[in-house]
Amino acid sequence: MTDSISPFPAAPTGVGTTLEAHVLGGMRGSPGATGEFASLMNSLALAVRIIHTRVRAAGLAGMLGYTGETNVQGEEVQKLDALANDVLVAVLERNKGCAMVASEELEELRVLSGNGKYIVAFDPLDGSSNIDVNISIGTIFSVLRAGPGGALQPGNKIVAAGYSVYGSATTLVLSTGHGVHGFTLDPGVGEFFLSHPGLQCPERGSTYSINEGNLTRWDERVRKWDGWIKSEDEEQGLPYGHRYVGSLVADAHRTLMKGGIFAYPADSKSPGGKLRLLYEANPMAYLFEQAGGAATNGVDRILDIVPRGLHDRTPLVLGSKHDVQAYRQFMLGER
Repeated sequence: MTDSISPFPAAPTGVGTTLEAHVLGGMRGSPGATGEFASLMNSLALAVRIIHTRVRAAGLAGMLGYTGETNVQGEEVQKLDALANDVLVAVLERNKGCAMVASEELEELRVLSGNGKYIVAFDPLDGSSNIDVNISIGTIFSVLRAGPGGALQPGNKIVAAGYSVYGSATTLVLSTGHGVHGFTLDPGVGEFFLSHPGLQCPERGSTYSINEGNLTRWDERVRKWDGWIKSEDEEQGLPYGHRYVGSLVADAHRTLMKGGIFAYPADSKSPGGKLRLLYEANPMAYLFEQAGGAATNGVDRILDIVPRGLHDRTPLVLGSKHDVQAYRQFMLGER
């Protein structure tokens, strides 16, 4: 007999465990546990469920297209970008454990609760340029303890991180420092159920993900790696297949599940990199490391980078350890 009641027939072990039960189970016996962390995780899951319903109905509710405004990144704001940001801020504002939030859509850190223990950094709707064409998009977040430095702490201080993918199913991938687990939303029940326990990124993959349209802007080392990974060499397991969606959550999720490498290097147009450190690169790097993978800026570990501003950018290379290491060797001139 099990205490969990599964809505799925013939469910494998673990399925039927809700996200809330999973988080609470992980906290049992933890010294000083007060329930505030579990409450924060529940609030984030609630925000994701709300965004899920808005994304699903966007085409029928007039929520596609741009607002006509530009965010702090200099990017045009999609209607769903603004809505997802408002949902996350509103839900977290009602959680007394959240001291402040940092968002892609907010110019400055926003203080929510003077007594809160945690800071949440998030990209409310990653891949928003794909909204209008019904390609997978998602929400990315990380949680830090409130304290010295505020949100400007390196990723190695993260206590939890996750992302949701709004695709053929809505999946929430989460780590609270004890491995990585995937939860799938059952819209009929309105709950996230454990569907992918103990996710592990394969040691090596067979696909690479990079925007080949930027090839002429890359430096010679990146072009050399790109040529190598596409070359015919059966002994080295080459060539790799190319897969690129253009939504970080979609490309990263595939890479986490199946292995391989995702790379968004610096180039002549974005010499400091394009992806944001606090709420895109750091959460993903944390998850990949927790799942046995690796994440660098091409050479250095992402989680060791100390941010100087809320919207710092960085090159990002993540995936299977073997593949990330091979990329690093090209960056160091060792290949």
